[in-house]
Amino acid sequence: MPVNETYNKTAPSFDNPDFVDVVVHSYRHRIRNAAGEARFAEVEARLAARPRIQAPSITLYGADDGIARPAVESPPAERAVFEKLVARRVVPGVGHFMPRERPEAVSSALLELLAAGA
Repeated sequence: MPVNETYNKTAPSFDNPDFVDVVVHSYRHRIRNAAGEARFAEVEARLAARPRIQAPSITLYGADDGIARPAVESPPAERAVFEKLVARRVVPGVGHFMPRERPEAVSSALLELLAAGA
């Protein structure tokens, strides 16, 4: 779907009086600068445990992500999570919505894993 068409479909949500508050809170919560809802505390704790990923994986990061810039080298914590890390790629010219900004980078990584029998 072209960018303008996507924008036109989503633009009405900007008129919601809570839109800015919800978006800002979402980003603050994501970087642990705001509390989440107490009713989800147990689920949040389970998700925070981050189980090891045992499937062959390629991690993709947007080099121009204004939210969380990726480290140049793979941090030890990342290698601990991805047991079968095939590749780690920092993609230039991409922010934090890679499937939209560079879908070919995402599909190429997926096809690479599939071709390898991953």
